[in-house]
Amino acid sequence: MNARYVQRGESIDHIPGSDMGAGDVIVQGELVGIAKLDVKANELGSLAVTGVFEMSKATGASTAIPVGTKVYWDVAEKVAKVDAESGANKLIGKAVKAAADADETVLVRLSQ
Repeated sequence: MNARYVQRGESIDHIPGSDMGAGDVIVQGELVGIAKLDVKANELGSLAVTGVFEMSKATGASTAIPVGTKVYWDVAEKVAKVDAESGANKLIGKAVKAAADADETVLVRLSQ
């Protein structure tokens, strides 16, 4: 057997090591997902890995995100940015609506 269908793939199973809240961005290596519901540590939950999400973004000078731009998740600051920062930030997808420097959120279509 080379492959066997398991699920559609919009969401994946995830058992967190600590409590996770709905909307938490979870990074596993190069895979980034968003918690769909609150899940207690060591219990089965799921992460969305496709879809469009409103995400926190960095604000201030030069933080605008044009539509269609690749967007990265800054794990340390917990915000979306356009800078990969030499691989420290994880690719999460592309902006589907422009966000200005002062905007606190950006709409991102997950795609890694």
